[in-house]
Amino acid sequence: MSTVSAESTGTTTAPTGTPERAAPAPLAPAARLLPALGAVYRAQLSRARVARIPLLFVATFQSVGIMVLMRGVVDGGTEARAVVAGASVLVVAFVALNLLAQYFGQLRAQGGLDHYATLPVPPAAVVLGAAGAYASFTVPGTIVTAVIGSVLFGLPLTHLWILVAVIPLAGAALAGLGAALGLLAPRQELATLLGQLGMSAALLLGVLPAERMPEPIVWARDLLPSTYGVEAMARTFDAHPDWPAVALDLAVCAGVGVVSLAVATWAYRRAAVR
Repeated sequence: MSTVSAESTGTTTAPTGTPERAAPAPLAPAARLLPALGAVYRAQLSRARVARIPLLFVATFQSVGIMVLMRGVVDGGTEARAVVAGASVLVVAFVALNLLAQYFGQLRAQGGLDHYATLPVPPAAVVLGAAGAYASFTVPGTIVTAVIGSVLFGLPLTHLWILVAVIPLAGAALAGLGAALGLLAPRQELATLLGQLGMSAALLLGVLPAERMPEPIVWARDLLPSTYGVEAMARTFDAHPDWPAVALDLAVCAGVGVVSLAVATWAYRRAAVR
């Protein structure tokens, strides 16, 4: 008869002769924010790639159509700059605000948050990864809309490079708001409704010139995150842009983006534990 040592079986023997099981191995550490963010971003980008062309077409066609309609009312000057800037940022609002609210509302209603809750992924990585993936789809449509609008209204193309800052900052602010609406809405249908209402607000308050709005509507416009991206882009159409004012608008947009994404992360934690 062979004898097997206690060390080889992974057990120890108590003084009374009762075998004791060894302590369990520690769990693997949770994933760090940046690697987890990259993984979620790539996964969301791959998942939404099938719907990429329809999304870009609908968002771009909508904004270009609005500019064509406004061309019969607005000839040029400050109003034309507001129309082109507002229509360009509207592409971002359509995807980052409207569709992201619908996505997180659907994810919550169908129990998809349970899947992410079982992964060692920080909540901020889930929110930021999904927001970044959806905002990435807006880049081609926003550029096309800005170029077509500038040609249509006779505006200079010199400073359209400002879109490099406007798209991510306005996209972060609107994506955070859209994610928060989708996660906080008690029902999926309500999340869809809130996302569409938010996009409608971006349409009416962003595209229409502020000079023609009543004072209370102007106050509401100042509360909309995308307003500051619209204002920053509109200022660059001047012959001599006021760059400090442009930088201030972009800074406000960035600050709103940080706050809205933080609220969305909190809303994700709140929804995931229910």
